[in-house]
Amino acid sequence: SMLLAVLHRHCGVAMFDQDVYVNVVGGVRINETAADLAVLMAVLSSYRNRPGPRDLIAFGEVGLSGEIRPVQNGLERLKEAAKHGFRRAVVPHKNAPKKPIDGLQVLAVERLPDVLDLL
Repeated sequence: SMLLAVLHRHCGVAMFDQDVYVNVVGGVRINETAADLAVLMAVLSSYRNRPGPRDLIAFGEVGLSGEIRPVQNGLERLKEAAKHGFRRAVVPHKNAPKKPIDGLQVLAVERLPDVLDLL
């Protein structure tokens, strides 16, 4: 519910009248905040009834003031995503690679409202 409150406060998307449940494939437990951005993007996709692109990945911690914070091993995550065929990645600005990664377009964001324009 904290992520939904941040989404409402900084993007004007109110979901307080919705029942929001997040389920991860295979019952995997998410213990790191790197999934914050991906979870919010999935929730927005469902709320808008528009499926997200299949070739897109996202990672980043979402702060209370709407900032997208960097996560550990960002470059390794991007390289692995490219190996698995993903073509686009939404990542915190500070996790953007200094050199391009073949076959992967990196979309660096600093604040949560920046993400709305990408969906």
